[in-house]
Amino acid sequence: MTTPATTTAPGDIGIDLGLLVLRLGVGLTMAAHGAQKLFGWFDGGGIDGTSRFFGSAGYPASRFFAIVAGVTETFGGLALALGLLTPLAAAAILGTMLNAIAVKWGGGFFLPEGIEYELVLTLAAAGLALTGSGRLGIDGFAGPLRTHRLTYGVGAVLLGVVTAGIVLLIRN
Repeated sequence: MTTPATTTAPGDIGIDLGLLVLRLGVGLTMAAHGAQKLFGWFDGGGIDGTSRFFGSAGYPASRFFAIVAGVTETFGGLALALGLLTPLAAAAILGTMLNAIAVKWGGGFFLPEGIEYELVLTLAAAGLALTGSGRLGIDGFAGPLRTHRLTYGVGAVLLGVVTAGIVLLIRN
């Protein structure tokens, strides 16, 4: 039987519990936002409403981007919550949130029009990409994801930034 690798000192479960709480909070929040976009759950607009919003925000092929955003947020969020391919899941969230920041950029920093909420999710995703899932995630059993956390984490952050940049270039 494979056991999770020790990413922290033996007996220091606090870090792993903290990562679990962060993964669950960010991951399930993003999955719920994705479900709003795809299915209209939680008072969301569904694909049609999200497509109209994306069109008003300047995205061409707004229905396509609405579906991509919904799928990315739903499955990226669920994977992050489970600690499954954490760097890749975090990259998905990072990319969608960077686009959300770009859309809301002119609204200042503070809510309701500002970017503070999206920025917190973006930074949390970047942090989770760099730390990995911890021992309490599925990745805790994956050797390469344990031993090369920094490499995969930096790659994931770059992937999220580059992907967001490409989508933003298409938008403008």
